Amino acid sequence: MFSKKPLLTLLSLLLALALQGQDYPFINRQANVLHYDTNAAPMEFLFQKWQRVIATGQGNLSIVHIGGSHVQAGTLPHRIRTNFLRTYPNAVGGRGLIFPYSAAAKCNNPSDYKVHCAEKVILTRNVYKDPLYPMGLCGISVTAQDVPTRIQILNNDKQFDYGVSRIVVLGYSPSGVVPNISYSNSNALPSYIDSVNHRFVFNLREQVDSFDIVLPCSQGQSFTLTGVYLGSRNHGITYNSVGVNGAAVPDYFKCALTSDLKLLRPDLVIFGIGINDAHGSDFDSVAFKNNYLRLCDSIRTVNPHCAFIFITNNDSYRKTGRRSYSVNKNGLQVREVCYRLADLVGGAVWDQFEVMGGLGSMSKWQSANLAQRDKVHFTHAGYQLVGDLFCEALGRELKKDWQPVGIKETKANPTPTEDPKALEQSNTYKGRPLPRGLRRKSKHTTHKQ
Repeated sequence: MFSKKPLLTLLSLLLALALQGQDYPFINRQANVLHYDTNAAPMEFLFQKWQRVIATGQGNLSIVHIGGSHVQAGTLPHRIRTNFLRTYPNAVGGRGLIFPYSAAAKCNNPSDYKVHCAEKVILTRNVYKDPLYPMGLCGISVTAQDVPTRIQILNNDKQFDYGVSRIVVLGYSPSGVVPNISYSNSNALPSYIDSVNHRFVFNLREQVDSFDIVLPCSQGQSFTLTGVYLGSRNHGITYNSVGVNGAAVPDYFKCALTSDLKLLRPDLVIFGIGINDAHGSDFDSVAFKNNYLRLCDSIRTVNPHCAFIFITNNDSYRKTGRRSYSVNKNGLQVREVCYRLADLVGGAVWDQFEVMGGLGSMSKWQSANLAQRDKVHFTHAGYQLVGDLFCEALGRELKKDWQPVGIKETKANPTPTEDPKALEQSNTYKGRPLPRGLRRKSKHTTHKQ
């Protein structure tokens, strides 16, 4: 059942966001737009499919939001998810891919679902130099061994009825352990086991919002859980979020991505990785760009028409002493790379850096209780505001009347060859002036070659 609270229309949502932004004069609301080439085929496919799903109530739109700690914490992606589903109440799809982060000690979990595990499990994250256990798209895994282990997952978001009727447990066991699901005084064995893609599929007799994953390990046995997919009979929007504290783009290359991507088959990937890549003083923008292109290629092998939105880094500071900080100017380079990436793959850019107020603006967000003392992360209210601003920018584009047009099939791995000199000397993006801060006054480049 849908929430009984008054549901916001897109117009009222945008109005509410506009009023909210008036309290923060440092926010550059004129910059709060989505930058993209209107002739880019992936973006046209995205908007056409979005309108079709909304208008007909049929079909599914899969969104995947990938990032670091900004995403693992859950507040930002859930704010975006909530805004979408409140705006389109007839398009509430499944909850999608989740991970039971707090099954492991000292690992924070999104607040829209609760996780409990009494047994000790081994945590593996993609930020580890040499991970001992495999990981999937989630970039994190927990391994149970030697004793039966029960991981409880409870829905903590009563706004929407995701109607979970299909659960896919992602993981593997070298010792042949088969997980089962416990719910409503019932116990279910897998309806299907896909040993190639390491999936255990459960088709439940009823819809549930809470359940236990039981891993019946005995002495000498183990099971590594890499994710949980919550499917639904509902058609509509499924917003998946994948985040690992401290993760940079190369960390996701330590993960087996393809099989999980085939399960989600994303129509849109929102990239929010980069704050950790650019945190050090030795940031290499060329390597950063190439790593992102490699990640885009792996996604396009699953869905050649997948659209990409690159979120630039938030303004941030580096700690230089016990109580001293300096502004991280690498954020400017990340912005520039994001615009180049969008050009290369036919994607879009949401310029969070500019919307915040530009270089040094994080201190103003902190003074307004929107950012934490580390000047890298936001507060709960800050993450919600960032989510609202993103939805406002994307919402303007979704209101456009995208008529069906003939679009040629896009080949997988459609990454073109870049001419670095031409891009560095250009002050335009698809014939339009680059945003303030990206225009070059000379031929000098700060990129490492």
